[in-house]
Amino acid sequence: MLKTTLAALAGLIALLFSAFAIAAAADAHYKITTGPERGTYIQIGQDLAKWVAQPAGIDLEVLPSKGSAENVQRMRFEPGVKLALVQSDVYQAYVDMANSGNQDAGTTIRPLRLIMPLYDEEIYFVVRNDSPMKSINEIKDKVMSVGLIGSGTAQSATTLYRLMFGQPIPDQNAQHLSNEDALAALIVKKIDVAIIVAGQPAKLFTDMNPNLLQQIRFLHVDPAAPETARAKQTYFPATIHTSSYPNWLKEDVPTWTVKAFLVTYDYNLRDTVGNLRRFADSLCVNFDNLQEHGHPKWKQVKLELPGLGKGWQYYQPVERRLKACFAHRAATQAAAGAGAQPRAPAQVVNGRPCSDQERLLLLCGK
Repeated sequence: MLKTTLAALAGLIALLFSAFAIAAAADAHYKITTGPERGTYIQIGQDLAKWVAQPAGIDLEVLPSKGSAENVQRMRFEPGVKLALVQSDVYQAYVDMANSGNQDAGTTIRPLRLIMPLYDEEIYFVVRNDSPMKSINEIKDKVMSVGLIGSGTAQSATTLYRLMFGQPIPDQNAQHLSNEDALAALIVKKIDVAIIVAGQPAKLFTDMNPNLLQQIRFLHVDPAAPETARAKQTYFPATIHTSSYPNWLKEDVPTWTVKAFLVTYDYNLRDTVGNLRRFADSLCVNFDNLQEHGHPKWKQVKLELPGLGKGWQYYQPVERRLKACFAHRAATQAAAGAGAQPRAPAQVVNGRPCSDQERLLLLCGK
């Protein structure tokens, strides 16, 4: 009798501790820095907040920003920012500067860690319909908006220009405008080119007045141009599809692309590590919801952690969790057939979906 009573008491205590743990998880208030209000990054952040953080018991505030470079700085130094979306060329630029001896760059980038790669973002070279330019290699010495200082667009635009033409953009030709201001300046002929980085379909264009849309078009990559071969050192070919802008584009447009990454810090505090592990579990388990309900770019994301270049590292507590969950997910789908994962937000434990018994015992979400 005593043994039974003690066992019941121990079970009750375990349930109470589990309940406290779940309550503590729900009190985690984190921030993610994203991008402009009408860009793709902020929609990706909103998807993560709804379909990943919320089921993991994390209140994730989605912050707009100028873009990737600002996100790196805020990820590193702003209290409460635990996650950021960063372009691969921006991350690599910090790594390169750190390796060349820039102490500030090293201080900023070396403690940062990757959670996983996401999708490719298209680089749009926008001109007026009456422009004589047809291909991207014709932008040399033109007046252009290269994006706000601190944005990933600015990094991509300046890096691409230097690769293609072997020199920086002349100061008198570079304007640092927001995407919206750049398109407005383009239409009224204050600039010749607006360079914009955004995952298709970009709200910037889908929300644009149809009459204004008809006044602009995209430049395309010329595969035969020598500038194209030089740009391939860093960037990859991509296509802007008519299906992304069906009421505007008449044909697909070849362009360049840059990879987006989800980034965090090398945290070692127990509560933060635990919360990010739950976030990783939820990301894996609820991935189908992201693809079904989130921005179309989620359909390009793969559940994999590819090898990284020198100076790039995954966040180990999350890396182990994701690899375990990816393997479990693959095995489950192989056994039950494709599409067997649940569609509703799922609770997780130790990198796998909770069982009904674990839910009853309040052992999920740990």
